[in-house]
Amino acid sequence: MTTSRIAGFYNLPLGERLDKLVEAAGLTSDELAAFQTLNGLADEQADHMIENAVGTFGLPLGIGLNFVVNGRDVLVPMAIEEPSVVAGASFMAKLVRTGGGFTVITSAPEMIGQMQVMEVQDLMAASMELHEHKTELLAEADVADPLLKKFGGGARDLEVRIIEDSPIGPFLVVHLIYDVRDAMGANAVNTACEKLAPHIEKITGGRVHLRILSNLADRRLVKASCTVPLKELAFTNTDGRTFTGEQVRDGIIEAWAFAEADPYRAATHNKGIMNGVDAVVIATGNDWRAIEAGAHAYAARFGRYTSLSTWGKDEGGNLTGELEMPMAVGIVGGATKVHPAARAALKLMGVKTASDLAGTIASVGLAQNLAALRALATEGIQRGHMSLHARQVAIAAGATSDQIEKVAAKMVAEKTVRIDRAEEILKALGKS
Repeated sequence: MTTSRIAGFYNLPLGERLDKLVEAAGLTSDELAAFQTLNGLADEQADHMIENAVGTFGLPLGIGLNFVVNGRDVLVPMAIEEPSVVAGASFMAKLVRTGGGFTVITSAPEMIGQMQVMEVQDLMAASMELHEHKTELLAEADVADPLLKKFGGGARDLEVRIIEDSPIGPFLVVHLIYDVRDAMGANAVNTACEKLAPHIEKITGGRVHLRILSNLADRRLVKASCTVPLKELAFTNTDGRTFTGEQVRDGIIEAWAFAEADPYRAATHNKGIMNGVDAVVIATGNDWRAIEAGAHAYAARFGRYTSLSTWGKDEGGNLTGELEMPMAVGIVGGATKVHPAARAALKLMGVKTASDLAGTIASVGLAQNLAALRALATEGIQRGHMSLHARQVAIAAGATSDQIEKVAAKMVAEKTVRIDRAEEILKALGKS
């Protein structure tokens, strides 16, 4: 049985961490072997994935610990270069765990394909005609992907919009609502739109121009929520300063309110959420650019850019959080099947459907949001972040082996994390 609680994981040597991970996940070392090879991707494999390939580019791959999602322990692979994200999300997941873990609900995996119809003489009449022919159009779209249809997916609905005001004047937009099951869905939706285009032209008398998936996947939503018991929020920092549970809770809610009300703050607030989201999306071979586009568009859906998350308190005074966003991810097709490390990541997570994956990703996003808000509302974001960033600066200055921790520790103590200072400390260490 999988457990996401691995005591002392951070302090183990890298090789022993992999052994512990195999044990905790109930897998074999062969199943996670892709994590042990450089980038998890051979040059030959990379050459078949993109054009003009010259090699591969690696990112650190860490494991988010302590996650419980809908009652199930999940070990979460996270590919990211930014310090403190994996640690922050894991620690917040530990606090959330005491309140029952993350609860997730997802909508149907329906994507939107758009067809732009130009040169229509009577937009309203054409719109009505399309509605009249909806049944036959949906039947036509259904046969575009027989395999998807076999697994319960396919065309679900047809919507027609009239764009009244654009730089080129009015035109029609037809939305094909398509259930893509466990795929991300871009190829299936684009193919279906291509198939429908001639029929729409015949019905409307117009010309179908663009036929393309929309990344504002607002019919494919995920909502993650959590409760953190008030007593779990209290802590004393290394300087001996104590924060009560009420102080931390109220500080988090006040920090969230800033993002809810101000787009300048919301942009950074949501970027923190995406630190967690993107790390898992990348590790599982999914399209992080599509997820980013959909998330930020969804944050502005009411005409003003705002927070993707909501924080408050329940009747018992405990902290409550919720994150709702589009999540168009898949576990079949694309890089999820081609990239060995992505396959190993999905195996490690034990997800059976794209909805399972979406729920875990949203939980990580909410955990990372909580980590950032807690830091901002108490000690300030630099305290924890700089201690980890200092290691990178030490390495950039030329520190190796045990020098890294010595240089980093001295810079943090001085509250001066700069490469010139790291070089000075290195020189001093060389003379001692």
